[in-house]
Amino acid sequence: MKSLGIKIYGDKLLRSKSKAVEDFGSDLSPFLEQMIETMIIEGGVGLAAPQVGISKKIAVINPEPENTATLIKMINPRIVSTSDEVETLEEGCLSIPGIRGDVVRSSAIEVVYQDENGREHNVKAEGLLARIIQHEIDHLNGVLFIDHLSLAKKALIKPELRNLLHGRGRER
Repeated sequence: MKSLGIKIYGDKLLRSKSKAVEDFGSDLSPFLEQMIETMIIEGGVGLAAPQVGISKKIAVINPEPENTATLIKMINPRIVSTSDEVETLEEGCLSIPGIRGDVVRSSAIEVVYQDENGREHNVKAEGLLARIIQHEIDHLNGVLFIDHLSLAKKALIKPELRNLLHGRGRER
């Protein structure tokens, strides 16, 4: 297995809106498999295409990395409904190594996405799965988890973010 490599905070692609996938051709499945391998190698539970340098609306998610049955490959995902109930939990990100923070997210969502063959799926998710999906869809829209942090927490992590910008961040 080989990692595609992870784009780190400061890379402009992480702040760009991804383009919709229109071509569901033969290149898509191998790319999804490479993303899954990268997610596993890097120790993540989700990975969005911009994190590996591709500005496309593609994400792979697995809330239980040891269980391949829980793996979801999402193309052009969009959240169609969110619960009024929210949860605050600590999050981290492969693209922002060494930094974690409490993020408020909807505790349940409904998302529509396409699979690698272009077929549409609808899934209702709650808890950890809902959180991971929201985190990855944020990536597809150029939003990072740190954008959801309190002003106080943002001030505290500013030096660490500056270090990441200058290539002196903590190793994952």
